[in-house]
Amino acid sequence: MERIEQSPLAVYQAHLEQGELAYQWSPEAGRAVFYPRVICPYTGSDRLEWRVSAGLGTVYATTVVHPAREGAPYNVALIDCDEGFRLMSRVEDLSPEVVRIGMRVKFRVHRPGGDEPSYPVFVPVAPTLPSRTSGGGLRRMPAGSP
Repeated sequence: MERIEQSPLAVYQAHLEQGELAYQWSPEAGRAVFYPRVICPYTGSDRLEWRVSAGLGTVYATTVVHPAREGAPYNVALIDCDEGFRLMSRVEDLSPEVVRIGMRVKFRVHRPGGDEPSYPVFVPVAPTLPSRTSGGGLRRMPAGSP
């Protein structure tokens, strides 16, 4: 095993500080690896390459958290990034109740300040459209209708 100069977490965090969402790629498995680690979870190999995500993804799952004591509700979401890895994050710039499975999102860095490290969050790619269940969206028209 080759000696590493920095921990995978330090490399990941350095990319975040530069505004990039980095992930690892396993050439042997032909798959993305995330959360950063030293050994590929699919093959056991220590041969992992760093890549930078385009930052686009899709909401795989979401829930709304209502803090018991103080603070506004917020969402927790699993995001499937287009490069083939999933991460837990949140979707910002809209009410947490509006976040939907299948929503396209893009990455941005959240910098909390102080001693807290930066972390990835996501924002909608396009304005949110009404869902089928809310009365909006597409309706099937009878055959022969204009």
